Amino acid sequence: MYPPDPAALTPAPRMPPGFLRGTTAAPLDAVVRSIGNTPLIPLSSVAEFAGGGFELWGKAEQFNPSGSVKDRTARGIVLDAIAGGLLTPGRTLLDASSGNTAVAYAMLGARLGFPVELVLPRNAHPSRVSRIHSFGARIVFTDPAEGTDGAQREAHRRATTDPGSYFYPDQYNNPSNPRAHYTSTGPEIWTQVGGRVTHFVAGVGTGGTISGVSRFLKERKPGVQVIGVEPPGPIHGIEGLKHLATALRPSTYDERFVDRTIRVDTEDALSMQERLARDEGLSVGASAGAAVWAAMQVGRSAPGSVVVTILPDGGHGAIGDGRA
Repeated sequence: MYPPDPAALTPAPRMPPGFLRGTTAAPLDAVVRSIGNTPLIPLSSVAEFAGGGFELWGKAEQFNPSGSVKDRTARGIVLDAIAGGLLTPGRTLLDASSGNTAVAYAMLGARLGFPVELVLPRNAHPSRVSRIHSFGARIVFTDPAEGTDGAQREAHRRATTDPGSYFYPDQYNNPSNPRAHYTSTGPEIWTQVGGRVTHFVAGVGTGGTISGVSRFLKERKPGVQVIGVEPPGPIHGIEGLKHLATALRPSTYDERFVDRTIRVDTEDALSMQERLARDEGLSVGASAGAAVWAAMQVGRSAPGSVVVTILPDGGHGAIGDGRA
């Protein structure tokens, strides 16, 4: 369960002796510790375009080592699993993903010396597939029409067929996922904006980011409004987001801390993705475009507000290709 003891909000990453393959703890700590502490960037041009009268900030998660907010999730899951004796030498980490968590798992596997097998829909972005392969991880593709739900079902099937060979963390139902954001992303936002945040806006995929951050913020300032961002239906071009009404519902999504949901069309997400590049100098994915589009609507309706949103990752390929 989360949250942990408040005294342990920023624990130092620790690895069991001998787990590393041919390295010492010092280089590992440098890599693991480089995850997080990403910049909170003012999106002044977007706020002005929306009519002004509010502050808009974006948490730029592309500055994590593998380029996305999922580095935090993967680090939390992996370090908790190692500490709990679940991920041990000889076992393969197996999980489903839409792309970013897969890249993060693959990067950590290469760094820490454990094999990784990832189940992705076949339409996952080619740049992510290439990076996963570059880290030496194995990929199993599933029917793109089934999306991440199909990938989850296949990962579960493989894990239950051969439980001795796999560690199956199931990021969609693993409490280490929201806990990673309760202990890192939430405190960082609170500190960076000086506790002035009035609204927090984030896309819903596994639900870990929005659940962990919102729980932290609401414990410190109960009046903070939390807005989830989803596509309007199951068929969309915003990779990484779920339409919860028609998808397998992740237990890592805690709706008790989400006040309302804004649904964003793919076209609006891609338009904002382009605007962020042109007017803010930020190359981000379509899911970031969706989050900022929703955050802009929130700011417009709440003069004097301080709106913070998550920019989950950097841009991949040409802007407007429909991939996050």
